[in-house]
Amino acid sequence: MKDDFHYEVSYLTSLKRFNKKYNYSKLLKFLMKIKEIGTFVIRGNFDWVIVEIKTNDGLIGLGEAFPSQGVREMIKIIGYRILDEDPTEINRIFQKMYKYCQGMGYTYGVSMSAISGIEMALLDLYGKYYKIPLYKILGGKLRNKIRLYADCHAGEGEILQSYGDHLIKGSFDPEAFARKAEKVKREGYTALKFDIDLPGDYYSLTYEEFKLIEKLVDKVRETIGNNVDLALDCHWRYNLNDALKLAKILEPYNILWLEDPIPYENVKTMKELKNSVRIPICTGENLFTRYGFREIIENMAVDIISPDYQKAGGILEGKRIAELAEIYYIPVAPHNLCTPIGTVANAHLCSSLPNFLILEFHSEEVSWWEKLIKETIIEEGYLKIPDGPGLGIELNREELEKHLIT
Repeated sequence: MKDDFHYEVSYLTSLKRFNKKYNYSKLLKFLMKIKEIGTFVIRGNFDWVIVEIKTNDGLIGLGEAFPSQGVREMIKIIGYRILDEDPTEINRIFQKMYKYCQGMGYTYGVSMSAISGIEMALLDLYGKYYKIPLYKILGGKLRNKIRLYADCHAGEGEILQSYGDHLIKGSFDPEAFARKAEKVKREGYTALKFDIDLPGDYYSLTYEEFKLIEKLVDKVRETIGNNVDLALDCHWRYNLNDALKLAKILEPYNILWLEDPIPYENVKTMKELKNSVRIPICTGENLFTRYGFREIIENMAVDIISPDYQKAGGILEGKRIAELAEIYYIPVAPHNLCTPIGTVANAHLCSSLPNFLILEFHSEEVSWWEKLIKETIIEEGYLKIPDGPGLGIELNREELEKHLIT
């Protein structure tokens, strides 16, 4: 105790001498701080929301938030509260943002989308400041490239189907599905996903609709063969009874997973479905933080989880979600609607996860998607992990300007 006391006195005396000689309080003003948080929107197949954080020493960090309505306003509200913070103190800043939203009564939805985008930009800054790639911040990578699956939606055609605030073109015709599958397979993808939630509201399937879905899947499987994986997305459209029937019908087609055949809120019902069918059941794109995933994982009510890191809490929270799933040997197949910014950030995380399965690529039809950055990152259905600082990518501002809407 006596030695500790003398050490404290010696330390404080030295600190005072240092401050007097070098004016340490003034030096603090030159430490890196957040000076500006802004957003811009790129119009692709979604209105992508990009977060840009600038520091007092000229560094810029990029992130991407889920394109929810109102997310830019929320980024502005939350961002104001972290100005002049040290951007490398990411855990503390996350807690500050989260506690603010908690006090306001919303730790999900648009608020978590905002926090996720800001956190990603902070991680990009952290990597650039310390000159290390994001995957090293996450503990290092287990793989050098990330397998992608191409989200094909439906067949090529003029029918409009709603997806949140968006209308997406597509034809629910077996031949149109086959043409789309063949086109994407030629581009080198070894896994595809098609939507089988027929246009309309939440409802029960008729006999004719069951047969149509079977014809769609049969034609795609015939087209792509058995060496390409096929996942199917229902977007929470069906009731339990019809989901059970549908899974039984689709068993012969070697389905990678059946995604969101029923709404995910009732964990007991999800578990009943999962335990009653042979096709793996996947869900998770609308769950937030590890707390939102806890019940469905701990109850083993799902075979595969699909968190969306642009709204689930960000990259570090995404790693915690994956680690929770790993305890129960549940693989992770992240949902991803992003530009190269969010996609590369997701890929850095996926490279570090032992239980990673595959990452979604949702912009196959956007011909200029990869031109938004100066690097070539996707080849033959795989994304190569950049080794540069932070995200490891540089925006192509000339191409970006062509697609900015704000």
